[in-house]
Amino acid sequence: MRWIEPNWPAPAHVKALSTTRDGGVSIGPFAGLNLGSHVGDALSQVETNRTRLQQAAQIPSPLHWLNQVHGTVVHPLSNHDEQAPDADAACAHQARQACIVMTADCLPVLFCDRAGSVVAAAHAGWRGLKEGVLEASIAAMGCEPSEILAWLGPAIGPTAFEVGGEVREAFMVEQAEAAAAFVPSLNEGKWLADIYQLARLRLARAGVNAVYGGEYCTFSDREQFYSYRRDGQTGRMASLIWLTR
Repeated sequence: MRWIEPNWPAPAHVKALSTTRDGGVSIGPFAGLNLGSHVGDALSQVETNRTRLQQAAQIPSPLHWLNQVHGTVVHPLSNHDEQAPDADAACAHQARQACIVMTADCLPVLFCDRAGSVVAAAHAGWRGLKEGVLEASIAAMGCEPSEILAWLGPAIGPTAFEVGGEVREAFMVEQAEAAAAFVPSLNEGKWLADIYQLARLRLARAGVNAVYGGEYCTFSDREQFYSYRRDGQTGRMASLIWLTR
């Protein structure tokens, strides 16, 4: 089983990873390590994939999955969680509570503070990014933004993410600098958006300048990643972060 670990100066007791398609039992359009139970894959295979990942990466139990709705709610993790809450981010101040978000083109962002006292994970599609899911995650961490490290996990790349002019305008209304994250597409009236750059702009405005990652494209790398924009019916990767102590 292959996964990606952030290349960032996080404390040793902060563990983080982002999965790839490698190592699972799902077949068909979900072939590989599909971790999404809501996409049409057989639930028995999803559970097998989740168990395999948990064992291979030594992720603490229980696994805290979210029902992601492209919003800005940050769920504070508790070992008493009984069902997946409607939220697009999770935050944990205690050890052995893994924050998890699932993606297949949207941007996963993992956070920790330099002291290793708090972690968070956010699911940032363009809607959630525009509405402030990253800022909400930073606020939930409860520490100075200058003390936060952020890692941008695998998402759709800037040469593949075509959007309408209304998306560009929506970002520019809130932050004029966002114009630099869009270039005209060959399709009239469309733009190619750099979701990594948009996230960096939002993080910088919030006071987070230690930002890492952002070098993958889920759309163009079929072997490693699921991509909803590319395939429609497909699986989901997961990005996770937790404290070991």
